[in-house]
Amino acid sequence: MKIWRKHIGNWLAHHLELPSDVILELPRITTIGQLHAYIENHKGLLLFSDNELRLNMQYGYLKISGKDFVLKMMLPEEILLEGTISEIKFIDNENKER
Repeated sequence: MKIWRKHIGNWLAHHLELPSDVILELPRITTIGQLHAYIENHKGLLLFSDNELRLNMQYGYLKISGKDFVLKMMLPEEILLEGTISEIKFIDNENKER
């Protein structure tokens, strides 16, 4: 079912010229160097510390590592993270880290 939805979503996004992040419920991440990350279309905050942020996504979660993290803004589906970002990693449901 997930594979079918992904294929249909890709087809719709391509043929109807719709944004794939909206159709496929994917996160949109905008970074400014290593200093800021603006994440849209997440499904909730899983973990926040001064060196790690984990956000729930449609098909897994997003892990951002670094140091001196501060949440500058947090809305239901948007987050603005400030600090020194060293890694942004997508983890799917089958390969979730513990």
